[in-house]
Amino acid sequence: MSITLPGPTLGVVGGGQLGRMLGEAAAPLGVDLVVLDPTPDCPAAPVAADQIVGDFDDADAIHELAARVDALTFEIELADPAVLAAASEEHGVPVHPDPGTLETIQDKLVQKEALADAGIPVPEFVAVATAEGLERVVEEFGGVMLKAREGGYDGRGNVPVETPDEAAEALDRVGGAAMAEEFLDFEREIAVMGLKGADGETRTYPATETIHREEILRESVSPARAGDAVVAEAESVARDVLDVLDGRGVYGIELFETKEGEVLVNEIAPRPHNSGHWTIEGARTSQFENHVRAVLGWPLGPTDLVAPAVTANVLGDVDERESATLSGVEEVFSAPDADLHWYGKDDVYPLRKMGHLTVTEQGAEGSAADETDRDALLSRARDLRDGLTFRDA
Repeated sequence: MSITLPGPTLGVVGGGQLGRMLGEAAAPLGVDLVVLDPTPDCPAAPVAADQIVGDFDDADAIHELAARVDALTFEIELADPAVLAAASEEHGVPVHPDPGTLETIQDKLVQKEALADAGIPVPEFVAVATAEGLERVVEEFGGVMLKAREGGYDGRGNVPVETPDEAAEALDRVGGAAMAEEFLDFEREIAVMGLKGADGETRTYPATETIHREEILRESVSPARAGDAVVAEAESVARDVLDVLDGRGVYGIELFETKEGEVLVNEIAPRPHNSGHWTIEGARTSQFENHVRAVLGWPLGPTDLVAPAVTANVLGDVDERESATLSGVEEVFSAPDADLHWYGKDDVYPLRKMGHLTVTEQGAEGSAADETDRDALLSRARDLRDGLTFRDA
């Protein structure tokens, strides 16, 4: 392959914070982005060459996007796989990851069935359609996590059901076809960012530990504070997952480590993922740069750890939707070990992801650091994050 700069133009369905960070990573490579998003002046707009305003499943808008670019990708699972495939064929531009992969992943039940059929370890799961059926499953499993089969992400569409008498209300909250998954007594949650490039090449980033509260990712610790055997198994399972999926790009692979040390796949995102934001400062090549490289069929960048890193999400701490003004940033900007990323969203509301900060271990290049160091990094990141607020002083 001969690569010259300026490079090609990449079309991205979705212009949120992931599209913004894709644009930030693409620019130094000489790659322009055109994004499609329904929100005018979306977060990615300031770093993109242009924005097409349209819904994620707007066929006319996606065809317009395909006609203007050299390759297509997406940063949100709400993109329409059939429309992407049709636009790719009509305009002669590749789309990655493969629309068939997106279609599989959009339905959590189909996703889990595909993984189970491939022999990849997953929690026990079953489709549920009625309150009576869910009651039986809850009794059998001793409690479940009820998940909307489609449309849920960042914990949305997930409802814990501990007793049979909660079944009817839980199904109402999910509001459609659902999957029930056994409750796990897990030790920690882990994520591995997997990468598929040209000619079937696959790579993984070091496993990261993810810390959730109210089903929302709050912090990630990289490398994960898990035993060597668990880390090796997580990265091995992630590579097995990549073999099941078609299309180039980055995949966020979320896993559980059980109390017994078993590694089970939770969910997959066919795109860069919040769990991999640490790679911007903590890895040789960020997940965003590698996604651009992979989608274009360019050589992949190294995924080696540069320094241990902890990322803390900056979430909306207000009571209702309002214009966003973040205060308390001086301490983060003054910290030699911290980097702040602002997502460019005009409005803040409770628990909305507005940005993140990453703290890296100083002077630890190439080192995994010990668990005590990572505990200290986590405390440091939380302290800096907790000093930020959207509330009036």
